[in-house]
Amino acid sequence: MPTIRHVTAFLESFAPLAYQESYDNAGLLVGDPDTAVTGILATLDCTEAVVAEAVAKGCNLIVAHHPIVFKGLKKLNGSNYVERTVISAIKNDVAIYATHTNLDSVTGGVNFMIAEKLGLQNVRILAPKTKTLMKLATFVPVADTQRVLDALHEAGAGNIGNYSRASFRVEGTGAYQAGDGANPVLGSIGDYHREPEHRIEVIFPAHQQRTILAALRKAHPYEEIAYDLYALENADQTVGSGVVGELPQSVSDQNWLAYLKERMNLPLIRHTALLGRPVQRVAVCGGAGGFLLNDAVRASADVFVTADYKYHEFFDADGRIVICDIGHYESEVFTKDLLIRRLAEKFTTFAVIFSETDTNPVRYYV
Repeated sequence: MPTIRHVTAFLESFAPLAYQESYDNAGLLVGDPDTAVTGILATLDCTEAVVAEAVAKGCNLIVAHHPIVFKGLKKLNGSNYVERTVISAIKNDVAIYATHTNLDSVTGGVNFMIAEKLGLQNVRILAPKTKTLMKLATFVPVADTQRVLDALHEAGAGNIGNYSRASFRVEGTGAYQAGDGANPVLGSIGDYHREPEHRIEVIFPAHQQRTILAALRKAHPYEEIAYDLYALENADQTVGSGVVGELPQSVSDQNWLAYLKERMNLPLIRHTALLGRPVQRVAVCGGAGGFLLNDAVRASADVFVTADYKYHEFFDADGRIVICDIGHYESEVFTKDLLIRRLAEKFTTFAVIFSETDTNPVRYYV
């Protein structure tokens, strides 16, 4: 029977915790990772009602988008909904896992789900992250080059966008003299040995450094391995904030609003003044995405779909773009569909269930 650890490892294989923002608290918040899973309940938020739903449906793991524990808890006496939810989960042996800004940031994550709901094409990251990549350069006897590269690729190195197994090599001559106590694979103790070698280079996600180096040490023939690690400033086009894409064909701005309302099942849309221009390129950020407005403008988006805009922030559109605030819950509620899709494909020995609890704290009078 798969354990909670198996489930969280799978979730982190496509939404690594290393990609969460510094203020976030994604990960396993409640529960023993070695507990066998009886069922998973997927939800946007975790509340007392969601815990009760999990218990009623035989699920001992809740996978939520928003972390119920966001700030530090100094006591657990049920004085607020966060404490009551955690207490209820512990009493009922229900684990809680959150995949939040890390799931926002990856290709195929939350923003890609919104783009899918809107029927956008050519979807790409709006604001790619920097400082998430590293480069490994190492020196390998020519005869062993491909074997070492294969091991590095298997460990996750060499993926660049839609390309895999990417590397660079150049041939040169390595030289060394083995001293007493050494066990050289090539050459002899005391001899100055020269060996035709390849310098090989691969790029990899920075959070996989330990895995990549372990693969290198296992595959490399030398007793002492020469290698260099470089932290890269390159933007990672597969990781970042928001997305941008295009509708199959342009529509009028009025028709766009009707389309957005229908596709996202919205009670209303708060938006800036329409500009009387056709809409085709759409920028998206689930949740509070105002920080991406200038990125959306630079991407030549006609509209920016996000949430949590304050009154004065709407002025920042300044006639350059139409801001469409669709509500935080409404922008991210389909994250449940994404979680169900991924988890159900991987785990078939227990139920992965869509939470039916409406966790939206906002109500509208229309």
